[in-house]
Amino acid sequence: MSLSPLFKAAVCLLLVSALPAAADIVIDLGRGPVTVFVPTSYDPAVPTPLVVLLHGFGCDGAWVESYFQLLPLAEQHGFLYMCPEGTVDQDGNRFWNATDSCCDFYGTGVDDSAYLLALVDEVKTLLNVDPGKVFFAGHSNGAFMSYRMACDHSGTVAAIASLAGATYDDPLGCAPSSAVHVLQIHGTADSMILYEGGTGPLGPYPGAVQTIEQWAAFDGCVIDGVPTPPPLDLDSSIAGAETDVDVYDVGCSVDGSAQLWSINGGTHFPSLTDEFSPSVIDFLLSHPKTSPIFDDGFEFGDASRWSDSVGFP
Repeated sequence: MSLSPLFKAAVCLLLVSALPAAADIVIDLGRGPVTVFVPTSYDPAVPTPLVVLLHGFGCDGAWVESYFQLLPLAEQHGFLYMCPEGTVDQDGNRFWNATDSCCDFYGTGVDDSAYLLALVDEVKTLLNVDPGKVFFAGHSNGAFMSYRMACDHSGTVAAIASLAGATYDDPLGCAPSSAVHVLQIHGTADSMILYEGGTGPLGPYPGAVQTIEQWAAFDGCVIDGVPTPPPLDLDSSIAGAETDVDVYDVGCSVDGSAQLWSINGGTHFPSLTDEFSPSVIDFLLSHPKTSPIFDDGFEFGDASRWSDSVGFP
């Protein structure tokens, strides 16, 4: 018996409507489960951005999500999103082994760089991740770790956003093989990670200006930031629009640029306004990598080598 085209169309419509909505996935590479949020708009046929948010020292994934509140934006903008967690030190604090100044205080040597890359690769095997739109963001220790990912895996990471963090003090500690878009956000009154730079228990770290100029140099940009009005309102505890924006985007290599958002009077934990996270996400999503290079020592989409390299008990 042949079916009419109208009947076939009706059956197909019913089948499509019966398909389950996109569901979050959980991955575990031996350090505990990590939930990947999948927006309801996710289409397996469409490459989708991935945002990885990293917590600060002593915090966890739930805390940094409650601080940044990226989950509603992931649904709104349709990007994949996860908040993995670092390991716990002997004092009970979660940390990332990021740069040489932060924050493996007990010298465990845990290879968080390989672990985070393996997480990204695992997501790529399960979901249709846009290879030119893999982004990292973080606060404090998580911001240091975002810089570490840009240094180690510049062929994979399109852009990062750092709040109250810094890169390596010695530029020789970082050797990106390609350009990465970088956003540095820092309070001028930060007493934990000083805006001007300083020295922590493990050694020195650069200031906000030094950090962004170092990355502007990596990206081939002219080392002369251009003040770009209007100022932003990122800290609700400070009256008015308190954040100055300096942009380094002249002469940059393909896929490279840098911005510094200075929160005048801002502390290590700014009271984030409703403008903060949308502005960060707008920066990330508007700075894709047009020529992703898979130069990280892992075959694309293959996390099998991670267990041999991460060195985690």
